[in-house]
Amino acid sequence: MVEGLAGPERMGAVKTEPATLVVLGATGDLAQRKLYPALQRLMAREAIDARTRILGAGRRADVDDRGFRAMARRALPAASGGDEPLDRWCDTCLSYQSIAGGGAEDYQALARRIESLERDGRLPANRVFYLALPPDAFPGTIAGLGEAGLNRSGGWTRLVVEKPFGRDLPSAQGLNRLAHRYFDESQIYRIDHYLGKETVQNLLIFRFSNPIFETLWNRDRVEHVQITVAEDVGLEGRVAYYTRAGALRDMVQNHLAQLLSLVAMEIPGAFDADAIRNEKVKVLRGIAPLGEDDAVFGQYRRGRLNGREVPGYLEEPGVAPDSTTETFAALRLDIATWRWHGVPFYLRTGKRLPHRTTRIVITFRRPPVLVFQPAPSSCVIHANQLVITIQPDEGFELSFEVKAPGQPLRLETQRLHFRYAEAFAPLPDGYETLLLDVLAGDQTLFVRADEVEASWRVFAPVLERRPPIRPYDAGTWGPESADALLAGEGHRWVPV
Repeated sequence: MVEGLAGPERMGAVKTEPATLVVLGATGDLAQRKLYPALQRLMAREAIDARTRILGAGRRADVDDRGFRAMARRALPAASGGDEPLDRWCDTCLSYQSIAGGGAEDYQALARRIESLERDGRLPANRVFYLALPPDAFPGTIAGLGEAGLNRSGGWTRLVVEKPFGRDLPSAQGLNRLAHRYFDESQIYRIDHYLGKETVQNLLIFRFSNPIFETLWNRDRVEHVQITVAEDVGLEGRVAYYTRAGALRDMVQNHLAQLLSLVAMEIPGAFDADAIRNEKVKVLRGIAPLGEDDAVFGQYRRGRLNGREVPGYLEEPGVAPDSTTETFAALRLDIATWRWHGVPFYLRTGKRLPHRTTRIVITFRRPPVLVFQPAPSSCVIHANQLVITIQPDEGFELSFEVKAPGQPLRLETQRLHFRYAEAFAPLPDGYETLLLDVLAGDQTLFVRADEVEASWRVFAPVLERRPPIRPYDAGTWGPESADALLAGEGHRWVPV
């Protein structure tokens, strides 16, 4: 990572070598919604080498180069300079290779096509294989690449794997073993797009370059921590995946676990990939086993959201009427380390919640003694809070108490805030940041093998116990039992 830079400025400072980026799952939703627009923006800003080529690979045999370029072009937003630059980019940079059967001969044909592109474009044999695929396709694809010799080249080779990485601990361990059969850990980039967000990255800068906060970042000053990842949407075309995954697999084991580890980690010895990831693993290994009362599962039912009636989960097309998949999960965790002993961490995520937001709330301890005695009932001291908003309206907000003018004595909570949109140019999409880091060979924002396994060790027991599914109305903040998770310790969810 390039220190001291943010957004487009940082991207201009990162140097990448020309490469061939192979997108497996090239005609799928992820590739079209996220990858092609991000790659086009990077190349338009000259953040990546102009000679870099993108080779789509997929099961569709009815698609050729021309059809693929037209498909990708439809996925790209209008360019400020008109359609001509986008058309030229598609014609110059995009190609397609069918691997319809998924057999050895298909991967051999893919290898020959890559070599042809490198030869025609006079490119070094630098290759990225991006698995924009359903999780079930990961093992066969990794093996196919490895058996075809595509795990090595005359330059460097990198494998990018989307989340979720495994369905539980044994499957994650098995996938790691398979990946390591063909690829070194230094070649593997397990992607979590939350880590590409500028506010998430800035959390480390915020903590470790501002001693005023880092000295308060411990059990002596922090009362509790809340992490919320809320979605207002339902299944949005992901029925087949989501009904098998659920909220814990889809969000908690990866996104929320990553945010938790960044909040709770110790100061790394250096600001580099290995040092940072070492500290994140220590956090996950320090989480105490979750008890039966430490997790709440919920499932949304019909309700009103954003002014309209929305169906319940069991009414969604393709969902079995007796499905027990959780669409909401709330958990209470203890981190058994010197820094955090006795500080509860509360995590929650869900679908069909009132609005979309991702935020971290650090609640500090109140003063041990109220010195304003005797004082009227209006003289209530609220806890100071640091609110870190990841999306939308990225930024930080710090609350503190002040005296309101006049008599009688009355305290008011005021806030200092910082918003990225007010201070900087528009932020890059998380995929832009992560794709650039893959091409630059920077693994800081990617998940290591031992990290993903440590996360599964924490959360897999919850899946095995399967807490009862509690219903909640769409447009609310989840089942009432999620509130009770905090109420027993005198806390409540901070209003969003």
